Amino acid sequence: MQTATPSFPFAAVEGQQEFKLALLLAAINPAIGGVLVSGPRGSAKSTLARALADILPEQAEQNHPFVTLPLGTSEEMLIGSLDLQQALSEQQVQFKPGLLAKAHGGVLYVDEVNLLSDNLVDLLLDVAASGTNVVERNGVSHQHPAEFVLLGTMNPDEGELRPQLQDRFGLCVDLHTGYSIAERVAIVKLREAFEANPVAFIDKYADEQQAVKERVAKARQLLPEVECSDTLRVLIAQRCHDANVDGLRGDIVWYRAAVAYCAMN
Repeated sequence: MQTATPSFPFAAVEGQQEFKLALLLAAINPAIGGVLVSGPRGSAKSTLARALADILPEQAEQNHPFVTLPLGTSEEMLIGSLDLQQALSEQQVQFKPGLLAKAHGGVLYVDEVNLLSDNLVDLLLDVAASGTNVVERNGVSHQHPAEFVLLGTMNPDEGELRPQLQDRFGLCVDLHTGYSIAERVAIVKLREAFEANPVAFIDKYADEQQAVKERVAKARQLLPEVECSDTLRVLIAQRCHDANVDGLRGDIVWYRAAVAYCAMN
């Protein structure tokens, strides 16, 4: 039986505080609309992405899947498919789940999202925003919940993401690899310790990892109780106006992120 490869603990990642904060906010309130991370190789994009599923709050009888969307994915593989022959012969719709269904309750990870076809990115963002996947074919339809944290990473050296698509992600983080000498040494030592004995390394950070998980869970519970004053709403609107933001998507995401940040603290 093949066992899953252990993930580097979220709590053990050195640096990249803005990236960590964006992931925490998206974990607290998935309605933010996902996180887009842009940065060169070696900036912990994949490491933190894979660690995200492990800090999502525990739910009864549900594991938090981490689903990777390959670049060669077809639309049917993403959204699922309907067996129309069975629908016609047995008057029953047979639905074959796609990656969106498999990611429900967890993380959907798209590496090199800037190289993904535009139609798939559009589908991804629409479902991430609505929390529901609808599959229609020849007048037959099926829908199912698809609530997940959408996480896209990209290396800008390999091509830019269309501005229209970049604007559809809730939060965007630009990473850098400008580490100090001390940070570089610390990061390499952590990676060596993890690769030498993953079980012992994960056990060492178990308490810190659990604390992060509990913080996210408590923040999710507090989220409905957080109120945002009109003064702060005006501030958000003014900042978006000054930045010449088109539409109101920026205002909405900023508000949701601010409320999640407040709940977390």
